[in-house]
This record gives sequence, structure tokens and C-alpha cells, in this order.
Amino acid sequence: MTLCVEDLGRCAYGAVFALQERLVLERGNDDIFDTLLLVEHNPVYTLGRNAKEQNVVADASELARRGIEVVQSSRGGDVTYHGPGQLVGYPIIDLKVQNEGPVWYVGKLEDVIIAVLKEFGIEGSADSKNRGVWVGNEKIAAIGVRIKRHITMHGFSLNVCPNIDDYSGIIPCGIVDKGVTSMAKLIGDVDMDAVKKVVVEKFVAMFGYERVEGKGRGERLKAET
Repeated sequence: MTLCVEDLGRCAYGAVFALQERLVLERGNDDIFDTLLLVEHNPVYTLGRNAKEQNVVADASELARRGIEVVQSSRGGDVTYHGPGQLVGYPIIDLKVQNEGPVWYVGKLEDVIIAVLKEFGIEGSADSKNRGVWVGNEKIAAIGVRIKRHITMHGFSLNVCPNIDDYSGIIPCGIVDKGVTSMAKLIGDVDMDAVKKVVVEKFVAMFGYERVEGKGRGERLKAET
């Protein structure tokens, strides 16, 4: 199996969402290989299909002051934050090839992140009731996916070195009794490129890919935006 990995750099959420939708159609038609998009977003709160609007606690003036957009997403889950310093991964893969379903897939994404954190000396864990990856009572990686005709979109967000204060404008994932953390908060300075490299390595290993390549979509997206 081949995985196409594209590093999009920093991009607005809407542009990458549109790209995902195009890639989902292309993957469903077997026009492309399984693809992993890596990106840092401009500051944004995204509302999942099950989100409660009251979980965005910042008012319009606060959102404007912080420069944070609020958008509706087609992923599952409640409200979450994306921004610079957070590595977001969007796998566009065909689960028929893996011969597995959604629960297996979400668990695999958690396994990838846990393995990445271990490489940096951080002990992460999964919680079947509150999906994502946790360090103690604080979430370090969120997971929200959509699967249509066996093709995945959306994915995971790993807090490498984001502005944790930006989480204060929401109740992350609608959970009131737990916090959020980041790799930088736990171990100090972290190189984003080093994290990206390990994420790709662990993703390839966990999902059993034999070959990795890039197709230049990152450059085309940057040109569009």
C-alpha cells in the first residue's frame, strides 16, 4: 500500500476542508492513493455535528480581539480549537482496504499519537468514553472524524506548542471537568518538523503502508489561498 503525505504548512480551515472533500471523492473513485494531509490552521473554533453552541463561551468582541473564527464542521464531536503550533492530520483513506470499521480506525489514530508522544518522553493514554489522547486529566490530542462510503476525512489535532489560552473561549469537546495541555507545556521547546516526521513514521507503521510519496498538493493549495 502507498500513502501520499502532503504538508500544507499554515492554511485557513475552510480551504483545507474544501480540499478534503475533493480528495474524498477522488479516493472513492480510486483516482488517488490514501492521503495524509498535515497542516497548522489559522485560529479557529470548529463545531462538530453534535456540538452545543453554548460551549463557545467567548462573545463576538472577544473572538474579534483574539482573531478566532467560528465555523461549522461535518466531523463528529463537539467544539474544539485549531491554531498555530497545533499539528492537524487529515487522513483520507479507504477503510475497505484495511477491512476495518470506524471504532478500529479511531483507536488506531489514538495509537499513532500515543506512539508519537512516547518518542518525546510523554506518556499518553486513551479513554474509550472521551476519545482522544490524554496526559493525566488533560487532553493533548483531539480526534474527530467523518466516514462516508468507507472513506475517512477530518482526523486528529496534536497540541505541540499552541497558545493554550485560546482554549479559554470554549468548553473543549463539551467536557467541563478536564483540561488541555501541550507537548511544549510538558517538556519545553519542541520542533514542529521533528514532530511531523515522527507522526508520519508512526502513521505508516500503524496502518501498514509500504511506500510513502508526495504529490505537490500542498503547493497547489497555497497558490489557491
